Amino acid sequence: MQRYFVEESFNDQKQMTITGEAARHISKVMRMRKGEKIIVVQNGIAYVCTIVSIGQDVKVEQTGETVPSPEMPVQVDIACGLPKGDKLEFIAQKGTELGMHALLPFAAERSIVKWDEKKSDRKIERLSKIAQEAAEQSHRTLVPKIFPPLSFQQLLERIPFYDAVFVADEEEAKGGHTRFADKLKKVYDKESKSILFIFGPEGGLSRKEVEAFKEQGAVTVALGPRILRAETAPLYVLSAISYEFE
Repeated sequence: MQRYFVEESFNDQKQMTITGEAARHISKVMRMRKGEKIIVVQNGIAYVCTIVSIGQDVKVEQTGETVPSPEMPVQVDIACGLPKGDKLEFIAQKGTELGMHALLPFAAERSIVKWDEKKSDRKIERLSKIAQEAAEQSHRTLVPKIFPPLSFQQLLERIPFYDAVFVADEEEAKGGHTRFADKLKKVYDKESKSILFIFGPEGGLSRKEVEAFKEQGAVTVALGPRILRAETAPLYVLSAISYEFE
């Protein structure tokens, strides 16, 4: 069944009128008809609904059935130094498919890209749309939040709000230190499992940045013996966390 994230609310009769882009997609793109079923995701719950009427807007009604949530049992936020080209879009899309909870771009010392504030709202809107489409495709019940780029200081200030914070560090990989899986297991004992994973842009994080993260309580980890690209590392981590927790 086709899945749609909506902001509208169900009324007392457990009915809803879907408007805007979702309604257009149902009627014009999917060419669905009265009586067909779709999944409507509202406030993290996936309701199986029947189409009651269809036109410019689409009216649906709950069947009484819901679909179990496929969300990971741990909240994983990804912070990445602003990368070049369309790599941020790639991370938003594939990260969503792999269970990412939120994406926090930040201005790293080695970030070549400079964020254009004049186009910021439009860029965030595009990234959010990419995340929503990926969430629908992968049957999620949550669309990852896409944050406007943070300054390095703003990212530092967010660290205390997580149960665990990891920093991908190339020096760790070269030194052959404790495996990521071993450090990840320590999160199991946390009651509310929230993880922030920080990645650098192309060229990685500077030693100054890594030390600043460590001073705030972050733990450096190696992602195996090979050095991964800026857009590959977050996907590797999300896959590894999914394996450990799911």
